[in-house]
Amino acid sequence: MALQCGIVGLPNVGKSTLFNCLSNAKAQSANFPFCTIEPNLGVITVPDERLNVLAGLVHPERIVPTTVEIVDIAGLVRGASKGEGLGNKFLGNIRETDAIIHVLRCFENENITHVDTTIDPVRDKETIDIELQLKDLETVESRISKVEKQAKAGNDPEAKRALKILLMYREALNEGKSARTIEIDEVDQKLVKDFQLLTNKPILYVCNVDESAVLTGNKYVDAVKEAIKDENAEMLMIAAATEADIAELESYEERKMFLEDLGLDESGVNKLIKCAYRQLQLETYFTVGVKEVRAWTYKRGAKAPQAAGVIHTDFEKGFIRAEVIKYADFIALGSEQACKEAGKMGVEGKEYVVQDGDIMHFRFNV
Repeated sequence: MALQCGIVGLPNVGKSTLFNCLSNAKAQSANFPFCTIEPNLGVITVPDERLNVLAGLVHPERIVPTTVEIVDIAGLVRGASKGEGLGNKFLGNIRETDAIIHVLRCFENENITHVDTTIDPVRDKETIDIELQLKDLETVESRISKVEKQAKAGNDPEAKRALKILLMYREALNEGKSARTIEIDEVDQKLVKDFQLLTNKPILYVCNVDESAVLTGNKYVDAVKEAIKDENAEMLMIAAATEADIAELESYEERKMFLEDLGLDESGVNKLIKCAYRQLQLETYFTVGVKEVRAWTYKRGAKAPQAAGVIHTDFEKGFIRAEVIKYADFIALGSEQACKEAGKMGVEGKEYVVQDGDIMHFRFNV
């Protein structure tokens, strides 16, 4: 499932440092604007303790975790919506992503320059928000001119619904609010998705702090919290420079000791990956056998045939049934056979909504 999160932010806020921690790809990281010109693409492993627990019971030949693609997008400057700097490229790259990780600089360091000379993450956030909102306003105005004619021309309920939503978006954008602040019911979600608005994408704000503030935060983090309180968004604190040091350590034990010294039970990178996974509304099911224990990514709310299609399109086309064991039952009983004997394996049809952690086996015929 080729779903992507895009890392965005002003130049020199720590985007490329964070990207390097998240993936094995090595983006150039230097102290000057536009260090990242082409979007760097990396594939990140989604940490999931359940995978190791299952492997410990089954002892498979290999373990395959699930992944999400992450893109490091060039830094934005004022006027991007009008093509300034790398504006058109930046906005085009964001449009192709499924969710946004917005990195905000929340630390002081006189050796690392800031494009606006002073540290103010709320101002930095607003700089990017304005550019995205202006581009969305342009999109919305264009859509309104088309849909308005259809809505007035005849009895087209979908066009009328679309026009109503677009007018709501236009009002919000004109007030300096992002599209995601407008609540849309489930019925109209497909309409909204077709608009492809930049400010309607799920967003995770990452406050890049120094090591001393990674547990407690600081005044900059507090300001960001206040600024995003009315948005449908998550926020996370990460010390990107520290995460880079952790990434250089070779053994799990060394990394664990480093984290313990900082008072952390998990790396910021792991937390970020999990948050991004949630923002994309993704969940995981497992296939378990002696050859392989594997995690599979599916969209929350998917039914059994769609989940089967993640493995192969033939599984979805020829879907017959799914044999499902709940994760807790598998762990408690220790094997598929024990679950069968205890009556803990369910046989589900096409309408079954897959649950996070399900252990599944699909029957199909093509």
